[in-house]
Amino acid sequence: MISDLIEKAKGLGFISLGVSRAETPPFFDQFSKWICAGRHGEMSWLERHMEIRQHPRRLLEGCNSIISLVYPYTKIKPCTPDGFTIARYSEPKKNDYHRRLRQMCLALAESISERYPKTNSRICIDSAPLLERSFAYASGIGFIGKNNSLIIPGYGSYFFLAEILTTAPLPAYETSPMENLCGQCKSCIEACPSGALEAPFNLDAAKCLSYLTIEHKGPTDRSVAMKMGRCFIGCDICQEVCPYNHVNAQAESEEIMLPSTEEILNMDDRQFSDTFGDTALSRPGLCKIKQNILAIRSLPSRDPGQEKTIY
Repeated sequence: MISDLIEKAKGLGFISLGVSRAETPPFFDQFSKWICAGRHGEMSWLERHMEIRQHPRRLLEGCNSIISLVYPYTKIKPCTPDGFTIARYSEPKKNDYHRRLRQMCLALAESISERYPKTNSRICIDSAPLLERSFAYASGIGFIGKNNSLIIPGYGSYFFLAEILTTAPLPAYETSPMENLCGQCKSCIEACPSGALEAPFNLDAAKCLSYLTIEHKGPTDRSVAMKMGRCFIGCDICQEVCPYNHVNAQAESEEIMLPSTEEILNMDDRQFSDTFGDTALSRPGLCKIKQNILAIRSLPSRDPGQEKTIY
């Protein structure tokens, strides 16, 4: 059954699949301490449902296995004609990844139901209280890097994660977690522009530019803007400098063009919805995006070329 699922998943575009047991995930204690220390900024939802995060069977009664799936996103950084950028995961020319991946996972869940009638499955994509990277790590897909990203040797870390929880009695698929392969490299820590990566595996989310430009509800002040370079949504720097993301670096070459920042600043809600309403950019929303752009543009001009490097 597992080999059949792997083949079907690859046919749908997933690059990896792993299976782990529905038990307390690795790093749960570290996550709990991180929350207790208040390192998650204003993301209060991370504090909730800790008992579910610890015991995933509470997400699906009778759950036996958690199938972790990896789906790639573009390695090309979207760019405006005037040289501003956004994080790669946003994929502004595609529908929001939550909906896309859910449809793909449904096809796999149906295959499980056909093989094991009267069983139940639940699909989770970046929204349920589940430690996704921990279960992917437990399944042997990759290792956790010093930047806290899941890294797949030979591919890198530019991907989304999705999970299928199932009560089906899947065959034993025991895989040892992969040891950390960062070695002595500290490129991600040294390159973090805001100092959010304070030490290996030690992130202060309240300092992270991805958090500050997307999740943080307050204004984008000058001190934050000075660290953003010309990227007004998210931050990819700790991934860009990772040697594992330099594999097949030139595999994609087509630019992903956005409207100019002037056009975005002149958008109203309807125009924004028509252009980006079905994409991941709907998460920060037009008001936050405009705040970020204005904060960057208020600074002395910078060389656009410094943000156009493609890995």
